[in-house]
Amino acid sequence: MSDALDAAATLAAPDVVPEADTVARTEATSPAVPARGDDWTQPAAMSIPKEGYVQLERGRYGPVYPRTPARHGFTMIAKVKPGRVEVFREYGRRLEKTVASAPNSLEVLRLHFLKWVLFDIGEDTYFMYQGVFDTDFDKYTEDAVALFTRYGINTVFENLEGFPEDWKTNTRAFIEFVRQHHRPSFLEYGEYPFISADEIKKALQLKASFATMLDQMQ
Repeated sequence: MSDALDAAATLAAPDVVPEADTVARTEATSPAVPARGDDWTQPAAMSIPKEGYVQLERGRYGPVYPRTPARHGFTMIAKVKPGRVEVFREYGRRLEKTVASAPNSLEVLRLHFLKWVLFDIGEDTYFMYQGVFDTDFDKYTEDAVALFTRYGINTVFENLEGFPEDWKTNTRAFIEFVRQHHRPSFLEYGEYPFISADEIKKALQLKASFATMLDQMQ
């Protein structure tokens, strides 16, 4: 289980995000875009100003970013410490084994999906972390740090240049590092917008139940 929590905590950080109805688009930032609802039956797109939010609203750790049709999420890009590339690949292999042996090991983070990418710029290697999840940034990050601290496990982020050494006892430093390296999207699209992972799972369970019932009726 330690490996499971290690993997879970590794996934710390997206952006503070309020529910859709709390985000008001102003004419200055988006003059022709109507207010959006939570209608999952209609695909939806959302353009985002370069600041990462449509209206400045302060959260516990900085500006609140909007929930988009693709839910909450963030993209972090940071430089890998020299000689640490293989550590990231090994961590990925450990995460694969963890989820295979304990499928619900990352459940607390309420993730939709993750993507980890390593790429080179000149002689330096960079790590890109992309995550989409259902909680807002504050809760997602606080939950991850709490897991790390409770079980005394480490995050692969420790292999990034500038990552705070006291992150287990300094949640704000952890979050500030993520924010400093976050690159906001300027467009997000959802084919079935605003739907949570739990809602998707329930719909699939219902579909499976109907399929079983129909099979039994034959």
